[in-house]
Amino acid sequence: MIVRTAAALAEVASGRVAGDPTAVAAGWDFDSRTVPPGGCFVALRGHRDGHDFVGEAFAAGARVALVDREPDGLVLGSGRALVVVADVVAGLQTVARAFRRSRTDLTVVAVAGSTGKTSTKDLLAAILTPVGCHANPGSFNNEFGLPLTICNTPAAARVLVTEMGERRPGDLALLCGVATPEAAVVTNVGLAHAEHLGGPEGAAAVIGELLEALPAAGVAVLNADDPWSPVLAARTEARVVTVGTVETADYRVGEVVLDDRLRPSFTLDGVRMRVPLHGGHHAANAAAAAVVAREALGVSFAAAADALGATTAARWRMELLETTDGVVVLNDAYNANPTSMTAALDALAALTVAGRRIAVLGDMRELGLHHDDAHRSVGERAADLGLDLVVGVGPGGAVIAAAAGPATSVATVADAAAAADLLVGIVRPGDAVLCKASRAVGLERVADRLLGEGRGVVSGSGVR
Repeated sequence: MIVRTAAALAEVASGRVAGDPTAVAAGWDFDSRTVPPGGCFVALRGHRDGHDFVGEAFAAGARVALVDREPDGLVLGSGRALVVVADVVAGLQTVARAFRRSRTDLTVVAVAGSTGKTSTKDLLAAILTPVGCHANPGSFNNEFGLPLTICNTPAAARVLVTEMGERRPGDLALLCGVATPEAAVVTNVGLAHAEHLGGPEGAAAVIGELLEALPAAGVAVLNADDPWSPVLAARTEARVVTVGTVETADYRVGEVVLDDRLRPSFTLDGVRMRVPLHGGHHAANAAAAAVVAREALGVSFAAAADALGATTAARWRMELLETTDGVVVLNDAYNANPTSMTAALDALAALTVAGRRIAVLGDMRELGLHHDDAHRSVGERAADLGLDLVVGVGPGGAVIAAAAGPATSVATVADAAAAADLLVGIVRPGDAVLCKASRAVGLERVADRLLGEGRGVVSGSGVR
């Protein structure tokens, strides 16, 4: 990972040093509770001001803090320093750009798209682990998470996989200016963040910023099943390769099969691949990851198939758990948009259970003018799949429930706490419960209640 003295960091970021200019930053974090010993604490301003936690970061072992003001009453002590800059996020980005420029041996692969970015990133990182891969943790895919990932890249890494999020026009252009990727994979174009992007057209426009940033010698892997891929292909001088189920795909995905725990397997160029994540949509994500690994870094499909087994699911993303009394909980509560919601409903419908299939569905945020139509479509999909009960949470959930009935039994509640109270009273052994909504709704609390109501989670069951 990047290691610099406070003096060097201040020079790169056009800042000044308060304290010991020889203090060294080894490792970066913006959480004072997890900053590594000897690391640099990045004092971000959000719902809480990171400057209020600089002292705690130093107490936890930090040696440097990147700040835009000196906190009142802070006593630095020996071997510690503040690097004071005009803007913390801009300063972090400048440092990350400098590190990226210094790593000419590092291949950067960007992962973007309206849905499936994190899973595709995790699958790709697993495939590239034997090559020497570093990837962003969780969903560190924004204007401060991506630079932090770059700054934490180990010196031994030869590949950096960077998830890139798009909420507004210009987002990917900014991130590409920091990371300068040589290769990219785009999962799809959809309605995510439509409130800011204006629908699929806006999503395609901002994702196209990534395609434009690729060098002519680079490669872009696009989804052959997505109608927006030709639009994206026209935005780049890089070589374009497609993967999907249609006959025109350069690499064709075939024979997709789900096991009894929703883990897909599929064939790609004659090689059978098995994905340890839950949901048929992960076949497309894994195929895209395998193709970009092959096209950008020469990893064979056979090697990719062997490496895929090491992938682990991100928290609250299609986590499939079973209690000792036989209740199955599909916790996909991290976030939601129309495409991912449909995929989760399809997964619930495909699950083999003895009891009922219950979907607890809440608001999909940031859809703007598409909000009501998108929620109605989800409800109609739930009814078409013949689910036994749909519980709508919040205003968007109420729209979903209204569209699901009367073909499906429905209920509506105000929030996650009310949903949990309802579910613990009606769920029986053998039932399967899906929890999905945008992150702010907090439906992971429903899953936690179901798993914690005197029920132990089955260990060693292969469910997860």
